[in-house]
Amino acid sequence: MPNIATVFKAEITRLARKEVRENSDSLKKTVATQRTEIASLKRRLQELEREVKRVAKGQNAISVRPRATASIESGESSGTGLRFRAKGMAANRKRLGLSAADFGLLVGATGQSVYAWESGKAKPKPEALAAIASLRGIGKLEAETKLAAAKAQ
Repeated sequence: MPNIATVFKAEITRLARKEVRENSDSLKKTVATQRTEIASLKRRLQELEREVKRVAKGQNAISVRPRATASIESGESSGTGLRFRAKGMAANRKRLGLSAADFGLLVGATGQSVYAWESGKAKPKPEALAAIASLRGIGKLEAETKLAAAKAQ
């Protein structure tokens, strides 16, 4: 026959485990919902950071254009403060759908010079750099119009 003390102890242990399990189940559910909320907040934060970077890039591009236009109009030959990246120029030329010769005509250079700039073998002069910068913000139609005007001259 079992000892009453061991039966009593086993029953107390069983009831204690049942209570702990009930309390921990609700805590597990709470933790799970909080983890999903944290994950969604992290995703939202990443989206917002990407948006901030995109807006910052847009503001930088806007602030560069007026300087480029001013340097073209005033005829500054040095100290334009413009940066040059060969890949960026090549991407812009392709975006506009222009050949190297046509792009060179718009910036006042030859097609061979454009190829040299894009390959990184040479860097454009400040006058050409300002003209390249002025072509950054235009679309295909405006580029075609400028090209037609340049060919007419």
